[in-house]
Amino acid sequence: MAQTQKNSSTVTPHELERNAFNAAFSELGLCWHWDEKTYAELQSISAESERLRRYVESQHRHLLTAYDADFLVDAIRVTKSRLSEEAPGVPRAS
Repeated sequence: MAQTQKNSSTVTPHELERNAFNAAFSELGLCWHWDEKTYAELQSISAESERLRRYVESQHRHLLTAYDADFLVDAIRVTKSRLSEEAPGVPRAS
């Protein structure tokens, strides 16, 4: 008799959101990837826009010579939001 195994890999809202950010980065041609540790560290910053801004300023400062921080943050948020609408269950930008 075959045993049925429970699926123990339930995806959390944080995992869905992290994946949505990573998908947005990829679609925008940014070679960025937030692993679980990076995402967890960024959660100490409550506002999504500020979280993105600080990440860009600390990890990809060179982009600020060509792009305005607000432009990058807005592009990521808009793309993440659109991708979230296409994938039910992914948190929307706040």
